[in-house]
Parts: sequence; structure tokens; C-alpha cells
Amino acid sequence: MTIQDLKSQNLILFEVISGSRSFGLNTPTSDTDLKGVYYLPKEKFFGLEYIPQISNETNDEVYYEIGRFVELLLKNNPNILEILASPEDCILYKHPLMEHLQLDDFLSKLCKDSFAGYAVTQIKKARGLNKKIVNPLPKEKKSLLDFCYVLEGYKTITVSAFLQQHNLKQEQIGLVDLPNSKGTFAMFYDHEKTLGYKGIIQKETSNEVSLSSIRKNEKPIGYLSCNQDGYSKYCKEYTEYWNWIEKRNEERYNTNQKHGKNYDSKNMMHTIRLLQTAEQILAAGKLNIRVSNREELLDIKAGNKEYDDLLEMADNLIASIETHYQSSNLPEKPDEEKAVRTLIKIREKLYF
Repeated sequence: MTIQDLKSQNLILFEVISGSRSFGLNTPTSDTDLKGVYYLPKEKFFGLEYIPQISNETNDEVYYEIGRFVELLLKNNPNILEILASPEDCILYKHPLMEHLQLDDFLSKLCKDSFAGYAVTQIKKARGLNKKIVNPLPKEKKSLLDFCYVLEGYKTITVSAFLQQHNLKQEQIGLVDLPNSKGTFAMFYDHEKTLGYKGIIQKETSNEVSLSSIRKNEKPIGYLSCNQDGYSKYCKEYTEYWNWIEKRNEERYNTNQKHGKNYDSKNMMHTIRLLQTAEQILAAGKLNIRVSNREELLDIKAGNKEYDDLLEMADNLIASIETHYQSSNLPEKPDEEKAVRTLIKIREKLYF
């Protein structure tokens, strides 16, 4: 099913404008995000085609089946609670049955982990993004050879420097494992190319060094150390970096480059907003998603705050959330039995 199917068959129960417009953080360039709740046609709900969620290709329009919506409310999912808490001027349609779902029945101490926990995840992402921006990786990928070193007395030199220094080719080297010395190998050289040595690596994309059969009484030309763990870590970071380059929002990235603070300012704005929302819920027992500090948050989005100052701000909010959590009068979790009774009542009205 598509969103258009939901609308043409009058299956929508709740539809709201979400995101920056509902938070009061919209600017002239802001998109309009839609969220909603629906119920399935009787034959699909009672048959084998239960569909918990429907969205468009860009995922800026997302609709949840009523049962899935209640399930996520019980978990205090931030996005779902914010849909239910939508300001009146953002509600496009509300079926009378949705009056049975009251926000106060779902707010609980679970918000500490659902809101603040998600925000902490975003902070970690921001730190990772900061690293990507500050430390870009060249497109040309390193090979395992770049993580190999040759022992020279009390120091090491890169294997490429060693080969160049002695006018040797890596393809003519034979390696043998040294017992009880992980990642360390004796090196032998085949000057005449008659001994069948496999080289240090057989191709640029090799993930491990090659071992060769060495004749008895052959003398090593040196000892090689291979940092296999370092290469594995590099490969992971390389893949993550260039996946990020491929998928990043160029307009957002260029904005971040313009303010020159080396962090995703929009991500940090929403992180701070989430933490402030969690603080509000636990301190006052209420959820008002229309922010009262629009200028402060837009200032963060514009990149007018230092990265370290924002991390300190986040740390202070997390500490405040912990304090309010201890004294909050909210229940530990929503009343699941009551929520299920309400869901059954709604579905009975819809299907019988």
C-alpha cells in the first residue's frame, strides 16, 4: 500500500506537519514533513498482509498503523510522542477516535533513555562526523604494504623505504612465520626469480601477507613486522568515510564547511533540543514540542557555537536530566494494560 492508497480509502486517523515546522524551528528553506496514523482495511488487518508502517521514497512522509503507533508510544519513542504532542496549528486531520489516546497516559520515566539515550547516540555521531571533516581520507586506498615495517636495530622503517633503499622488489621476497611472534616474519630474497617466492602481498587488495616455502640454509635479508589490526581498522574507516561522502547531504555539508566549526550543526541543534525536551518532560511531567528558545537553537544550527562548548552544554543537560529523573513524579513506564484496552476499543469502533 502507498500513502495515496491510505488517503483515497479514507484510512487516515491522524495527520500532522512534523519536524522543524512543529518545533517552531522552520526557516524559509525548511521542508514540510508529514507524519500520521492509519488503520488497515479489514481484509488486510485480519488476513496475512499486516503493514505496520508506510512511507514515501524520501522518508519525509511516514505513517504508522494504529497498533504500531501505540506500541511505540508505550516505548516512549521520541518521534511518536512528538506526533501525539503536535501543536494545534500543525494538525491537518484528527479522527475523533484519536481522542482516546492522551499524551499524559504515555509520558513516563522511560523518556530519560528514549530521548536522552538517542541524543547521546547523536553526540557520538557528531564526534564521528567531526573526525571525518577534520581528517579526510584520500581516495586512493592504502594497501597492506603501508602497514608493514622492517626492523633496523632499535627502530623500524617502512617496507617501501627498505625496498627502495636496497633496490629490491616486494614480489621477489619470501616470508616465513617466526614462532611465538605474532605479525613478525623473516624475509628472504629471490634475486634470480627462480625460487617461486610469493612476495609480501600477491595483489594490492590482499588482506594478509603471503608465506613462501624457503630452502634450508637460505639467509634472511631482514625481519618484517605487519600491523594487521591497524590495516583492518583503516579499511573500516576508509569504507565508512567514503560511504559518508557518497551519501552526505551536500547542501548541509556545504553549510557546515561555511561556518568552519567542523561539526554537523543541524545534527547538534536537534541533539540539544532532544536533551532539553527530556529535561522538560522529567522536570514538569509535560511535553511541549514548540520550543521557547528558537533563536538559541537556530544559532547552533548556523554554526555560531564552538563544538566543545556544545559538548559541555550537552553534558550539563544530561546531568540535569539525571537529577530530575530521581525526583520525577512520572511513572516508571506507561500503563500497558490501559493502552491495550484503549487500542481494542478503537479497533472495535473501526471494524465492527
